[in-house]
Amino acid sequence: MANDNHDEASLELELAQVESGLSSSRGYINGRAMFNSIQSSLASIRDRFESSTRNLTLQSRLERAELAHSERVPLHVVQEQEENSSNVRALNPEPSMRLKDLRQSVVKEDGGGRRFSLLQPPGRPRSQSIVFASRLLADEAQGIEMELENFVGSSSVLKFPQDVDEPISDSKPISEDTCAAPEVLLEVEHKVPVKSSTTTAIYSWGSVGEASLHDDDDPRTIPTQVSNDSRLGRAPPIQSVSVGATHTACVTIQGDVLICGRNDDGQVDPERREDAVVKRPVLCEALLGLQTTISKVSCGGYHTAALTKNGSVLTWGSDKEGQLGHRLSSAAQSSQSQKTFCRPKAMFLASDLASDVACGENFTLVLTTRMSVFACGGDIISNREVATLPTLEGLPIVSIAAGKKHAAVVTIHGAVFAWGDNPTSCCGRPFPNTLSTPSPIHLETDLVAPASQNSPFPNWSTWNNNDTPTTLSLADDIAVVDAACGGNHTVLVTKSGRLLLCGSNAHGQCGFPADQDIVCPAKAIHHPTAGRHFVTAAAGECHTLALDDVGDVWHVGDGKHSLNSVLCGQQISMMAAGGKHSVAVGGTPKVSTTLDGGTMVQYLEDLLEELSSEDKTGIATKLSQQIADLLKSPTLLNCVFLAPDKLHQVYTRLISIEDSKIQQTIFQSMEKGIIFGCEKLRSARMLYPEAVGCLLSYIQFISPPPSEEIAFDLAGNASAALCEAILGLPFEGYKALMKWAPAIYHNRKLFVTMLVQPLMGQLENSLAGTIDQDGVEHVPRSRRVAPMLVAVLRWFEKIARRDDRDHPLATPEDFYCQAISKLETRDIYEDLQKYKSATKNERASRFFFSANPFLIEPGMKRNLLKIESEMEMVKTITQNVSIDEDSGEYKVEPFFALEVDREKLLEETLDKIRAAKPTDLCRKLRIIFKGEEGLDAGGVTKEFFQLLSEELFDVNSSLWCNRYGSEITWFNSDCTWDEEGFELVGVLVGLALYNGVLLDVRFPMAVYRKLLSLPLGLEDMVDEELKQGLKLLLNYEGDDVEDVFCLNFEVTWMALGKEQTIELKPNGSEIPVTSENKEEYVLLYVSWLLVDSIESQWGAFEKGIMKVMENASFDIFSPEELKLLVVGTPDLDFKALESNTSYEGGFDENSMVVRNFWRFIHEADRETQLKFLKFATGSSMAPIGGLGELNFLIQRAGPDSPQLPTSHTCFNTLLLPDYGDDYEKLKTRLGRAVLECEGFGLE
Repeated sequence: MANDNHDEASLELELAQVESGLSSSRGYINGRAMFNSIQSSLASIRDRFESSTRNLTLQSRLERAELAHSERVPLHVVQEQEENSSNVRALNPEPSMRLKDLRQSVVKEDGGGRRFSLLQPPGRPRSQSIVFASRLLADEAQGIEMELENFVGSSSVLKFPQDVDEPISDSKPISEDTCAAPEVLLEVEHKVPVKSSTTTAIYSWGSVGEASLHDDDDPRTIPTQVSNDSRLGRAPPIQSVSVGATHTACVTIQGDVLICGRNDDGQVDPERREDAVVKRPVLCEALLGLQTTISKVSCGGYHTAALTKNGSVLTWGSDKEGQLGHRLSSAAQSSQSQKTFCRPKAMFLASDLASDVACGENFTLVLTTRMSVFACGGDIISNREVATLPTLEGLPIVSIAAGKKHAAVVTIHGAVFAWGDNPTSCCGRPFPNTLSTPSPIHLETDLVAPASQNSPFPNWSTWNNNDTPTTLSLADDIAVVDAACGGNHTVLVTKSGRLLLCGSNAHGQCGFPADQDIVCPAKAIHHPTAGRHFVTAAAGECHTLALDDVGDVWHVGDGKHSLNSVLCGQQISMMAAGGKHSVAVGGTPKVSTTLDGGTMVQYLEDLLEELSSEDKTGIATKLSQQIADLLKSPTLLNCVFLAPDKLHQVYTRLISIEDSKIQQTIFQSMEKGIIFGCEKLRSARMLYPEAVGCLLSYIQFISPPPSEEIAFDLAGNASAALCEAILGLPFEGYKALMKWAPAIYHNRKLFVTMLVQPLMGQLENSLAGTIDQDGVEHVPRSRRVAPMLVAVLRWFEKIARRDDRDHPLATPEDFYCQAISKLETRDIYEDLQKYKSATKNERASRFFFSANPFLIEPGMKRNLLKIESEMEMVKTITQNVSIDEDSGEYKVEPFFALEVDREKLLEETLDKIRAAKPTDLCRKLRIIFKGEEGLDAGGVTKEFFQLLSEELFDVNSSLWCNRYGSEITWFNSDCTWDEEGFELVGVLVGLALYNGVLLDVRFPMAVYRKLLSLPLGLEDMVDEELKQGLKLLLNYEGDDVEDVFCLNFEVTWMALGKEQTIELKPNGSEIPVTSENKEEYVLLYVSWLLVDSIESQWGAFEKGIMKVMENASFDIFSPEELKLLVVGTPDLDFKALESNTSYEGGFDENSMVVRNFWRFIHEADRETQLKFLKFATGSSMAPIGGLGELNFLIQRAGPDSPQLPTSHTCFNTLLLPDYGDDYEKLKTRLGRAVLECEGFGLE
């Protein structure tokens, strides 16, 4: 009770303030601002009054203030008329009656018996005719019969018969910006339909006469033109029409709403409570005075929605399911009186503006100019309250459609998503009976084109030519341009002009034979006339309308199962269907309100051009605001930049602005826009490729500025918001992104420049730290974002790694992080050890560089493996310390000395390895060639493995298969008698890795993938001819595979002069390879060749490697990097070696002999270069990273002499006598040394 008194006191105080404002005779001269302020206050007071109090005194004062405000006259004028009127009655609580009584009190008769308004401001000219804007007031005018006369540009005028010939004033209708008092007795003047000079043909027909647009309620089974003499026939052209289950509404080009039909819940007009049925089209009285112009209307089951030109949506009628979307107080929400006959109010759309509206039986959909969809009402469609649908967030939606209990949306690419009641498969899916999540409509198999390399999704294609940037679009026969939802079926119109239908066909509404009760998936219907196509469609309860390109209307349903022309040659431009009724309108086609992304791009480019004008500041402000607005809307961003090429062009121009202040402003706008836009996606559930495209577009905008002077995302908020949105995708969204990214960003330029580099740039910035003079490290505020950036980069690295096209999207080098490369190796080693010892939960909760080895360049990985080997050597030595019995001193043996004869290299090496203890293998290897002096500091070991490789991997030995030639070293599956030999080879390969020495071996990539326990596929086949044959089999599209290829599930080969055969599956020799099982055949063949056939040989080989490298971190390497670690790189860049060479003993890069040396190297053929490399470094292969990673030294070996150059391969050092400027002498001496080199000696 105390609260009620408080509310009344508060209302009385606010009302007194309003009355004060209305009391001033100059109150409305102050213009629109004052009017809007008072209007807002009155609306607030009215809402609170109706839900909290029934004080009749306050009620009278409120209605008096509302009348004075609506007529724009001082409050005392209304008060005086009430006091002087003898007919004043107590105010009726019914709103329409109260207004009627008040209006009657201010209408007087002049001496001639004519009625006029006392609210007309003094001095304003007016017609002698009585001006009414309300049907209620006209009907009350003493019961005198009146006729409606229309004229262009006038107010609503009701005239007595005797006044027909009276001249009419030329007063003009009140615009939204007019501040003077209008000639009306209601809130604001509103134009009635006016008669246009060009009549518009309107056809209305159906079995329910109540929804007819004729001036009667007779049912009409065929299209019948509305009479030109009827109320609607004399109206101006129609710009929008909608048919519901029981009522019909249309909007004239002047923005008036004419409506008729059942009014059970106020869906026609809540001001007409006494009219259960409105039999002919009338002005919607409830809209009069709302100071707005309607552009479109939509009729639901028991409610109506109207789209205004200023982007708001007014709804009225029933709100039992929350379908009106009004924001009500808690008291109003609990009051059942607020559920029907609700007056028009604006739906709550946050800050968005509406561009389209569609009503179902008990729900409402609104499409905004930012391409978002708001929904309210109906538990199946939405959650009653106005809200966007999480699944549709990000989709560039251009049109919406609402049926009885299901809905559909169409994207800019032509994809369709439907949801709602689905017992008849009207959502294009056979199950479930209810779809709560918008899902793509399924198409008949014949309509589905398979995915391909350029099209990762069925029916999608990548287009790229000289005129059009790269984009992904649906085929014309599939891309939908219009959708309509009926009672329990859905109709789609494709770009090519055919219809796709699904759902109930019980009455023939889908256009298929009667034996097809339900159509699912969607099936196609072509235009009956060749060369013509459909452009739009409408759907009713049990029928479908289709409009073609010449303006003819076709009908199917209501018991008819084939298309029939029902309006021919009438040039119909729009139509509507609902319930059992239809409407068609001729004239100029309606103008689409769909956003044109190209227009916005052009606007941005125009602003960039105008930056050279004098008003730089103003243009820059517009530009930055436009960028911010664009980035704040993920869906809009998705629509504007359909092609990444165009996005990159615009972004490049933005960052190329020379004015640093303008550039700073733009980057600030980018940062704010990204944060706001990505925050909107927090609650989204992005499942589909079109939706996730906006996330990829955002990545371009987080690129670091070109200048360090520009501050951008210093705290990492924008990067964090974007990464969270990407990493928060559901699994379906993740899969969509993984397919969409390589399809749209289909080449290296787009993929690396627009996706990888922006993320990598932010990662570099977040990891960059500085150390001050006190040794204190200062890390960037954005350091916290590094793990998220790495996680997103990992996705793109996975895309690039799986890409099998000829020109890869990205190379491993594109993902190497320079900030990590600059870190100390010991820091990364510590990180690696912590990661290896961490538990599963610790790995999931903490960030480790080593968990993301794709960021670490191979040189750093090689160093990590080297440190691991060195630590293992130390561990082995310390664990095997012995005490000399004679001296009592500790005895340590740090080396595994291997003394061999050059002439018996392989035989003695294998014997020594066979006899070695496991601990010996983990020591540092030292090679001693019998009969040769010298200390092995690494160079001898290099030569040892180079010489050993020639014999160890000779394909003519029994260990290796020779059918693939000398370029491939593969296991001989027939060698089942020498597993020890394979194990010893594995030990030697392990020793080479353990000691950091390269091998001259030609293993295929399958070996390295097997070492890393990675899956194998057809691309890993070692037999190139066989690989091509199996590809040919897979790609063969004929049904005669068995006859063409003549294959069974068995493999045949020659061994020991005999044909060997093995079945790939039980009874495989009797199972032919067909088009149905060819994939299985290839899978089994690959598995047999790469795994099963060499199982014992591989097992022994791998066991030998792991004897030495058991604890090695092989998993930080990719197969390609592991190959580089084993054999080095064959790409020899001697320019890089020259730039990384050091000089000693008096030489420098400008010494004449040095210049002649490099001339010799660069002019030499490849064979000579390889021999020189072996002469100088002990290996003919470059290490990981290429020759630029090799620390090469040229040292002066005395003055000019006939001596040949020598080398210290252990230290990659060339000892070169100073031959001066004699090039020929250097060429001769060095050439001879290179050709004759063998053996090592260090003095």
